[in-house]
Amino acid sequence: MPKDSSIKSVLIIGSGPIIIGQACEFDYSGSQAALSLKEEGIEVSIINSNPATIMTDKVIADHVYLRPLNCQSIETILQEQKIDAVLPTMGGQTALNLCKEAEELGIWEKYGVKVIGVDVAAIEKTENREEFRQLMIDIGVGIANSRIANSFLEGKEAAQEIGFPLVIRPSYTLGGTGGGFVHKKEEFDAALSRGLQASPTHEVLVEQAVLGWKEFELELLRDNKDNVIIICSIENFDPMGIHTGDSITVAPAMTLSDRCYQEMRNQAIKMMRAIGNFAGGCNVQFSVNPADESIIAIEINPRVSRSSALASKATGYPIAKIAAKLAIGFNLDEIENQITKTTSAYFEPTLDYVIVKVPRWNFDKFKGANKELGLQMKSVGEVMAIGRTFIEALQKATQSLEIGRAGLGADGRQSRNLEEIMYGLEHPTWNRVFLIKDAMSLGVPIESIRKVTRIDKWFLVQIQELVILEQELKRYSLNNIPKDFFLTLKQKGFSDIQIAWLLGNVTEDEVYDRRKELGIKRVYKMVDTCAAEFQAQTPYYYSTFEDENESQVSDKKKIIVLGSGPNRIGQGIEFDYSCVHGLLAAKESGYESIMINCNPETVSTDFNMADKLYFEPVFWEHVREIIEHEKPEGVIVQLGGQTALKMAEKLHEKGIKIIGTTFNDMDIAEDRGRFSDLLKDLGIPYPKYGVAESAEEAIEVAHQVGYPVLVRPSYVLGGQGMSIVINDDDLEKAVVKLLGDLPGNRVLIDHFLDRAEEAESDSICDGEDVHIIGLMEHIEPAGIHSGDSSAVLPPFNLSENVIRQMEEYTVKLAKSLNVRGLLNIQFAIKQEKVYVIEANPRASRTVPFIAKAYDVPYINIAAKIMLGVNKLKDFNIERKLVGYAIKEPVFSFDKFPDVDKQLGPEMKSTGEAIRFITGVDDPYFVKLYKEKSMYLSK
Repeated sequence: MPKDSSIKSVLIIGSGPIIIGQACEFDYSGSQAALSLKEEGIEVSIINSNPATIMTDKVIADHVYLRPLNCQSIETILQEQKIDAVLPTMGGQTALNLCKEAEELGIWEKYGVKVIGVDVAAIEKTENREEFRQLMIDIGVGIANSRIANSFLEGKEAAQEIGFPLVIRPSYTLGGTGGGFVHKKEEFDAALSRGLQASPTHEVLVEQAVLGWKEFELELLRDNKDNVIIICSIENFDPMGIHTGDSITVAPAMTLSDRCYQEMRNQAIKMMRAIGNFAGGCNVQFSVNPADESIIAIEINPRVSRSSALASKATGYPIAKIAAKLAIGFNLDEIENQITKTTSAYFEPTLDYVIVKVPRWNFDKFKGANKELGLQMKSVGEVMAIGRTFIEALQKATQSLEIGRAGLGADGRQSRNLEEIMYGLEHPTWNRVFLIKDAMSLGVPIESIRKVTRIDKWFLVQIQELVILEQELKRYSLNNIPKDFFLTLKQKGFSDIQIAWLLGNVTEDEVYDRRKELGIKRVYKMVDTCAAEFQAQTPYYYSTFEDENESQVSDKKKIIVLGSGPNRIGQGIEFDYSCVHGLLAAKESGYESIMINCNPETVSTDFNMADKLYFEPVFWEHVREIIEHEKPEGVIVQLGGQTALKMAEKLHEKGIKIIGTTFNDMDIAEDRGRFSDLLKDLGIPYPKYGVAESAEEAIEVAHQVGYPVLVRPSYVLGGQGMSIVINDDDLEKAVVKLLGDLPGNRVLIDHFLDRAEEAESDSICDGEDVHIIGLMEHIEPAGIHSGDSSAVLPPFNLSENVIRQMEEYTVKLAKSLNVRGLLNIQFAIKQEKVYVIEANPRASRTVPFIAKAYDVPYINIAAKIMLGVNKLKDFNIERKLVGYAIKEPVFSFDKFPDVDKQLGPEMKSTGEAIRFITGVDDPYFVKLYKEKSMYLSK
């Protein structure tokens, strides 16, 4: 049927701040859904408290409410807007729980609002572990032997009945919070207590542990006619026992027999139909016994999920966009296929390539955390890679992680300690896939690895092939590698830098030049959803090594925007927000906009956001060949955080134009020595400092500048490796560790201004004029990373004298650094004297917050200035903030209960929320300033 004509306005509920287990995949889904509904002439309102996302931007929705996600906020919106329907399936568990709470309070009924995209009853059926278990029994779908427990005694009885090992799964939690495996009776009491406390309903499922079974997911869509299609099958590389968010996953499924796959499809469709009569998306997880391929259901989520974003990018089928149209009444055969433009959405995508997703962890931020992976999700982001084979995609994914690896091994960072390797295989953590390769390199048999990891042998055989190829490569020198063998290496995902390392005494550039001589270069294939059965209209590409190139270069002027790669602490979704605005600004300025990024969760990798999307690692070799292919006017590195900035030197060396601030000027800001010399010349105060390359030098510097000192490496983001020390012994330990973790780096030793206030400015400079976007006052003192501090915009408690100094230094530095675009400056304030701590001529995590607070598209303005198409005087900037906006950091310490939660110079927050305060007598405001007084008086 056509769309429901009674629905003229829809409220989309967002997911709130980024936390582990619920990240920017919901920003992507919510943004897609909003744009999809607007296409149909529907007025869209969004509620979300996250200022860092593109979802809360005016380019996405008609009305954006940056409010706390609670029923009071919902009622306020419903009183202001005539809302016909609410779509709660795009905001993860947070949105579903809020929708359910509003339903129970009668809010939707009171305001005549229809819930679309899901049955509220379905939420209860899927989240309540006992209801789900009983429903599966009723419809004849297999489940693990389990019992519900609402008390400690019931849990003990269930364990006695089922036997060990078993799993504890709390009801109504996200990302596996509070769950875990119990292998021995002695561990059970503590695990049961944790699970009962984690569940808001004090309820857990005590379940038989199917350790070692294989895990699969299916992404489904259903319309009003009850037509159901499977968008994508996803196989977990890791067996049951590791949360799917922490598992390497592969699409399409690689090791399923057709009989088992068809049975899984039938069960998934049966499950979706059983949980309610609704049109929308659904994610189903199964476990399969590798011995006999018997299937049990793990869970069903009647909403878009982390895997929905992955499946959308994997197939080119925009699940959230189609699900939004289904929710307002369209059927699948009435919706256009977004990629071919000639077929309908009523089809199941066909993949002629392989997708690999690898999670990204940040254990370095959680000192003392238990790094072993299990039922509780611990990763902070993920990368996705596309290749013609599993192993090519896996190597590309490991190159995308930004952990200093050049691929799956063969880069000088292999482990050679067999005892540590075997322990790591049995107790999986972030690097297990690397350890599998290391074990094979040392001669450990595949069967031994399979027994200890329980990973399917097919995957292990693929990895072993890399070891065989590496051994063969060592027989050659660069000039006598046969062309066919060289091509095979590249088709198996080996980077030039890996080949150089294996050959020895050869540089990456020499390998690159040699393969170009042999005519071995990347070609680009289109992601078309239908294995080339129909012609695709959307330019969405990945690279491989074959003959035919499908990426045709236009004669338009082009701009490449480098993305920010995987989300991690210190570099999150705010940089993707910036990249999206960079793409939009380039388009509006008459350029063809080209995106390079590898993060499947983000809006920047939506295939209709850029004119051309290359879903590729933000890794030098890949970026270089895309630039050679497209020949752009220049590359924007200022918007993609440290990921893109790290490319600036290579681009500069190769004579590739950097759009905006030049490499040399960015380097002055990054190089502490050069930057301090500049501050000295400008007469701007700064803490005494020195640079050291050894622990001995560091101690000498510390004696000169005076303790306490702040120790940090150059060229990092998010305060990585920073610490404050007060004596020689602590300094020596800190420096030795830093140089061990970041070899070749220099260590900066700054005198630490104890009990100083901290503040920051963001500004835009066009080379002539400087516009200060905003000044922010931090609540926490200097020494707490700015990303972990609450901050007030505009400053409330800084004197006019201090603000004048901040403004004066901002203008001086912007002009002296020849900034074209954005500049963020961190200040320390002591006894009315303002010191400059650091300056970053790039997008910062605070610009999106300030843009939302003042309702000004600052990134778009900055991007147009970087492109040279506008000057500041061309924009009429009017701010709309009444009162104050407060940035509140959000942490995910619940995932790491044993870690040190003390805040310091190294950032630990995973996201942020925005709160608006109209008056200084607000209780929250009073509490903040009471905290600030306490901090400064300590």
